[in-house]
Amino acid sequence: MAIKLKGMILAAGQGTRVRPLTKDIPKPMIPILGKPVMEYLIEHLARHGVSEIMINVAHLNRNIEQYFGNGRRWGTEIGYSYEGVYDHGELTPKPLGSAGGMRHIQDFGGFFDHTTIVMCGDALIDLDIGAALFEHKQKKAMVSVITMEVPTAEVSNYGIVETDEDGRVISFQEKPTPQEARSNLASTGIYFFEPEAIDLIPPGKNFDIGSQLFPLLVEKGLPFYAQKRFYNWIDIGRISDYWEVLQRVLRGEISYMEMPGKEVRPGVWVGLNTNIDWDNVKIEGPVYIDSGTQIDAGAEIIGPCWISHGSHICKNAKVIRSVLFEYTRISADMTVSEMIVSPRYCVDRSGETYYVGDDRCSLRWGDARI
Repeated sequence: MAIKLKGMILAAGQGTRVRPLTKDIPKPMIPILGKPVMEYLIEHLARHGVSEIMINVAHLNRNIEQYFGNGRRWGTEIGYSYEGVYDHGELTPKPLGSAGGMRHIQDFGGFFDHTTIVMCGDALIDLDIGAALFEHKQKKAMVSVITMEVPTAEVSNYGIVETDEDGRVISFQEKPTPQEARSNLASTGIYFFEPEAIDLIPPGKNFDIGSQLFPLLVEKGLPFYAQKRFYNWIDIGRISDYWEVLQRVLRGEISYMEMPGKEVRPGVWVGLNTNIDWDNVKIEGPVYIDSGTQIDAGAEIIGPCWISHGSHICKNAKVIRSVLFEYTRISADMTVSEMIVSPRYCVDRSGETYYVGDDRCSLRWGDARI
């Protein structure tokens, strides 16, 4: 008999480490080839038979709720839990922490009555959920965390898991230094929870999964296991991660992500109704050029590049290994290299941000609609 599995997506954070991308949209809505990153997660859950999904929301919650609605488009049922307070006439987002948000949902309506896969809403994955669920049940775990080995130099970016020879978690360190880290097994932000684990979370308090709940599980000696699995896990924790994700997607490294549009030349995909001077431009794939884009004579595009809809690359401009958000205009003779550019700001790979008119930036760009 198939095991019933529910889903929970953590989407209440502010995404401060990927600003300015999250100034106007919540982190789970950051686009990958024109589609929010969380949509790929919902599709993946649906493929594995997860039909009931709760999402906790706070920062810019309407963006998420209005886009995903009740989930019927994906063959799922989606519910939302808003985390915020009404203060001095204003509704203000106030996240309850990753675990606190789960307890809030449970106290309200008792959603966690079956095994539930819990995941962060800001990563691309192709995890074999069925195989991971089988191992979770086989070990009679109360909680399982999916892990992946990371370079020792990068452990400070992750929650680090130490296990015994059976995979049982004996310590959990939240973003330790390389010198402090007891292993290089990183939590990927994907967990399996049994209902009784939710009872350990104190009600009405801000409580975190990694820094508070996991150490509590270890302290109480409860059946808490780590799974070491080989799969694609691409976390969008920083601006540089987002740039790297798009480079990998465009290079075709993520097998389940198909390029939109029509391939008009090898490695060059194009959307509807574009205005491109094909005889007088140079385009080296992989490149995706979305609908309504204009590319003038003398322009050069060297992939991997994603040019969003309504953009305009003017005469003799160069776009190299970059991302243009919708309605971005690159002025004539400008060179954009390894950057993310929107009509109002641009960000280089290190996360340095410049706004239109900033004297520190020699690049000239703007809104293609003006």
